[in-house]
Amino acid sequence: MRELQRGVALTMPHSRPMPSIGRHTHALRITDEDKIWRIVYRIDADAIIIAEVFKKKTGKTPKSVIDLCKTRFRMYDDACR
Repeated sequence: MRELQRGVALTMPHSRPMPSIGRHTHALRITDEDKIWRIVYRIDADAIIIAEVFKKKTGKTPKSVIDLCKTRFRMYDDACR
């Protein structure tokens, strides 16, 4: 996250785009001993918004996580208007 704040564009294998959630949205990949974590975030001009942090259990991001992130980003956008 510190690298993102500094303006470093992270790419695979550390971060991958998540266009199914929205523009400028990515999933940061973090390995912690025996667990794999994902942080779903969006980079805006003035902020990095974190929508969700979850433990990765399967090869595909669950639809429930995708829907939750879309909702949270929409709520954030509405609050900023």
